[in-house]
Amino acid sequence: MNKITQQELLDAGVHFGHLKRKWNPKMLPYIFMERKGIHIIDLNKTIECLDEAAAHMKAMAKAGRKILFVATKKQAKDIVAQCAQRTQMPYVTERWLGGMLTNFNTIRKSIKKMQSIEKMLQDGTLENITKKEKLMMSRDKDKMEKVLGGIANMNRLPAAIFIVDIGHEHIALAEAKKLNIATFAMVDTNCDPNTVDYAIPANDDATKSVTAITTYLMNAVMEGLEERKNEKVDEVEESEEAAQNNLNNLADGEDNSEEGRKKAANGKIRKPAHKVAGERKPR
Repeated sequence: MNKITQQELLDAGVHFGHLKRKWNPKMLPYIFMERKGIHIIDLNKTIECLDEAAAHMKAMAKAGRKILFVATKKQAKDIVAQCAQRTQMPYVTERWLGGMLTNFNTIRKSIKKMQSIEKMLQDGTLENITKKEKLMMSRDKDKMEKVLGGIANMNRLPAAIFIVDIGHEHIALAEAKKLNIATFAMVDTNCDPNTVDYAIPANDDATKSVTAITTYLMNAVMEGLEERKNEKVDEVEESEEAAQNNLNNLADGEDNSEEGRKKAANGKIRKPAHKVAGERKPR
C-alpha cells in the first residue's frame, strides 16, 4: 500500500482545524500553528497517527475481525458507507440508536424482524393480507433497513469501531469504551484525543478530508483481507500436498511389500548358509 503524502493531505484540506476559541487544549501536541484565528493541524503528526491506525486495522482485518464504521454527518456518511461496503465491514451512517452496542441483543431482534418481513414480502406469504397492512409492513421494513441495514450481517459485537467526529458521535464512542472495544477516530481541534485509542488529528468537517483519511484506512483493511485470503489458499495447498505425500508413501509401502512377496515366491529369499549346510536329507 502506497504511503499517503503531505501534499495529498494538504490538497484535501486535512490540516484545517477549528477557530482558536473552540479548541480543546489537549489537542495542543497536534497543532502546528495558528493562522487568522484558525488552528492548523501538524500533518507530520497526522501521517504518523494515520499509519499507526492503518497498521492496526490491517492486522484486525487479517485476523478476520470486524470493524464498525460510524459517520452520520451529511458530508461524511456517503464515503464512509462506500468504504465499509467495499471491505464488507458493518457501518452506521443514518442514525445511531442508543444501545446499538450495549444492548446488542435487542438490536439483533430488530434486525431479525426486518429480515423476516423482507422474506415474507418476497416469497408471497403476505398475499392474503390487505394492501394497507402490506404497505405498512413494507414501510416499517424500509425504516428499519435505513437505520439497521449496514449492520444486518453483524452477528456479534465488532472488535473495533472507526468514528468520524467523536464530538458528533459521542454516544457511539461512550458505548464502545464501556465495552472495551478498540476505538479509531478522526479527531479535530475541538475534541479530546485522549478519549480514543487511536486518534487521527484531521479536519472532520470537509468531505475531501474525510475521503482522504477513510480511503487510506479502507485500503489498509483491504490489504489485510487479501493477505488473509492468500494465507487460506496456502493452507489448503499445503494440506492437499501433505495428503498426496501420504498417499504416495502408502503406495510405495504396498509396492515394497508386493515386491517382497514376489522375491519370496521366486526363491530369492533363502535361509542363512550355516542353516542350509546343517540340514540333512531324509533317508
